Parts: sequence; C-alpha cells; structure tokens
Amino acid sequence: MSPADFTRPGSLYGAVDLGARKQALEAQARRETTAQETGGVPAPVIDVDDANFATEVVERSMNGLVLLELTVTRAEQAKQYSQLLEKLAAENTGRWVLARVDVELSPQIAQALRVQNVPALYAIFQGQPVAVVPGIATEPQLRDWLSQLMEALAQYLPPPGEEAAGGEEEQQPQEPPVDPDVLAAEQAIDAGDLDGAVAAYERLLARSPNNQDAKLGLAGLGLIRRTQDVDPADLQGRLADPADVEAQLLAADFEMLSGEVDKAFDRLVDVVRRTSGADRDRARVHLLGLFDTLPGDDPSIGRARRNLASALF
Repeated sequence: MSPADFTRPGSLYGAVDLGARKQALEAQARRETTAQETGGVPAPVIDVDDANFATEVVERSMNGLVLLELTVTRAEQAKQYSQLLEKLAAENTGRWVLARVDVELSPQIAQALRVQNVPALYAIFQGQPVAVVPGIATEPQLRDWLSQLMEALAQYLPPPGEEAAGGEEEQQPQEPPVDPDVLAAEQAIDAGDLDGAVAAYERLLARSPNNQDAKLGLAGLGLIRRTQDVDPADLQGRLADPADVEAQLLAADFEMLSGEVDKAFDRLVDVVRRTSGADRDRARVHLLGLFDTLPGDDPSIGRARRNLASALF
C-alpha cells in the first residue's frame, strides 16, 4: 500500500452517502412543492423530450388523457400560447396533463407525428393521437375543443380526481419522509460542521433509539473525525511497525472511507489474530465499531464476523 491509497472521498461509503441522500431530499422537496401548488395532485405540465417520451406520454396515456404541446419555446408568440395552455392545465388538474415538447430540441417526436407547423396541440389517449389543434387557437376555441374532447372520451376516462389520487402513486412509489434531524445533520456535514451533525443525530437517537439513519450517520462521522487530522504519508510510515496497533486501526478507517470494506475488516481481523491482551481487545472493539457504519445485513459483516470468531477461538 502506498500513501496514495489513503484518500478522502467527498462522501462516506455506507454511512453518510451524501450524493444519493441529496437526490432523495431534492425529490421530496419537489414533491412537496408540487403538492402545495396543485393541492396534492400530479403536476399538470411535464417537459418531454426524445428520451422520456415513451414513459411521460405513451405510458401515461394508457390510463388517462395527455395533451401534447409541440412548440418552439424561444418564440414569443409560442410562449404566450404555452401560458394559456398552462392556465387550462391548472384548471383541469387531475383530468389531463400537459406534456410540452420543444421541437428544436427533440425533432424526432415532431417527425414521428408528421407535424408540419408549430405550435400544435395533440390529444393522446392509449398511445394514439385522437385529436389535434393545429396552429394557435384562442382561449374560447380551446375551451370548446376541450369540452368536446372530454365528452367524447368520458366513458373511457377515470372519474375526475381518481387518476390524481392513485395513478401517480402507482407509477412512482413514494419515498419515506426525511426526518428533520437527518436533514439538519446532512446540512451540517455539507457546511463542514461535524459537531452540529453529531448533535442532530444524537437528538434523533434520543427520540428514536433504534433509528438506523442516526446510527449509521454517527458511525460514519466517527470515521471522519478519526482521520481528518491524519497525514497519510506519516501513517504509511507507521504501518512498517507491526507493533503500532493505532496505525492499523487508522488504516482500516481510511479503507472504509475509500469503500474497501473487506480490506479494512481483514486488516483488523489479522491484528486480532496476531496480538493479545489490550491490543487484541482494542482491535476487536474497533472492528465491531466499523460494523456500525454499514447496514446490519451487509454480507461483508457476516463474513468478517465469521473470520473474527475464527481468529478469537
């Protein structure tokens, strides 16, 4: 192992996975904002491109009505028309959704529909275009067209509100809400405030002693605290001394942070195997502490427990 092997990744392996966690938090925030704006029903306007057309338009239209707007978003007249469609979509939330395509960015969709001029508005139901409004219609014309369209499809569409209440949940399973102390801890980690993060996780544990987010988070923060002031080059030199148990423990911490879980566990099992007394117990306890940085069902933990038992007995 060289000094370069000891690195400081931007997020923790297993313990505080900031990248994935941030995405979950951001997704939840978007859902909450949408729910506030639309009264808890799906957003009435969807941006569509060549990549997501199948899921956002075709699949949605199998269980409900999708109005597909083909436009050029940079054109001022088209913007005004889009605003009118957004107004109508908001009024009809739960009855149909508006899917918007910029044909300059996604020309394949326009080509597939053989669109000659934009803007154009297509009604898509069960994967097929069933009606079209070419060009720019006035608000009264659109309202009349929508009224006739909904009347024609009434027997095939779910009752108002049914799709909003159930359809979206079936397509996108809801993530569990993020605990405010977990959010506070991760914001503190982002700001470099490890003490604040520890305090937030400890608050959570006080309320919920078995909370896994808090346990994993505290264990991961322990890794960061133990290694943040360590010089990797100095540690590499210390590893040449087999009697320096502290160096072996720190090396295992660095390996955990780098995602080399089995390597870290094997290192400490080896220390347990070749030492005795206080040094042996210290390595054993440190290994058990590293188990806390991973979910309890992680296969690496089971493997390490078996190896530890073999080393002890």
